[in-house]
Amino acid sequence: MEVITARKNTRIRHFRQLGRERSYRRETGLFLCDGEKLLTEAIRNGARIGEVLLRRGGAAPASLPEVPVYLAEEDAFAFASPLENSPGPLFSVYMEPRPARETPRRVLVLENVQDPGNVGTVLRTAAALGTDLVVLTGSCADPWQPKTVRAAMGALFRQPLWETDADGLLHALEEWGLPLYGAALAPDSRDIRDFDLSRAAVAVGNEGNGLSADLLSRCGEKLIIPMTPGSESLNAAVAASVLMWEMARGDR
Repeated sequence: MEVITARKNTRIRHFRQLGRERSYRRETGLFLCDGEKLLTEAIRNGARIGEVLLRRGGAAPASLPEVPVYLAEEDAFAFASPLENSPGPLFSVYMEPRPARETPRRVLVLENVQDPGNVGTVLRTAAALGTDLVVLTGSCADPWQPKTVRAAMGALFRQPLWETDADGLLHALEEWGLPLYGAALAPDSRDIRDFDLSRAAVAVGNEGNGLSADLLSRCGEKLIIPMTPGSESLNAAVAASVLMWEMARGDR
């Protein structure tokens, strides 16, 4: 096993760029993961792993994939990792989202949701509730950046995910025969309990501004989650979770 001692090493710089540069991730088709739990999840779910970087002096993972494995001295490993005091391992994974079923029934759309923690939480919840597909449109946080990956807690290895623009989304929904509803704090929004969401797409917008006027105008109905008087709104990930629960409830 090669031992890396210098920050300038090409493998160390490769891992560092994966953690910090969206353009480099897209160019290489790889994203960065950190920690033995995520490595175990990746192996269990058949993710295609590129390389593994171990921290010298750290505990060895229980199992390693048959890919190039490097051992890095403390300083070099810390330079490569996006986390402070990471125990490792660091490893790269190919961006190969799970394919959605041929005709998804329950689709959750995020538009311009910019907090990576929110995007990761939605992916994690979607995987737990059996949402057929999560669609990211507009200027959403990169689902492959380290903060999103950590918040998703392994869901990226299980949850079908698609990044597209509004036109691509609407074309697909038309093919699938799914209505599009928009979550909105508007006077003409209707209670989510008035709808059967077991076969639908529901869109959740930006944390501060909600859905764009363009996408909202393309929604067949505006929905609202009932709240107690005086409550302004819910966190985007919480709202999406409630909506996905309503989607799944029709199957229970």
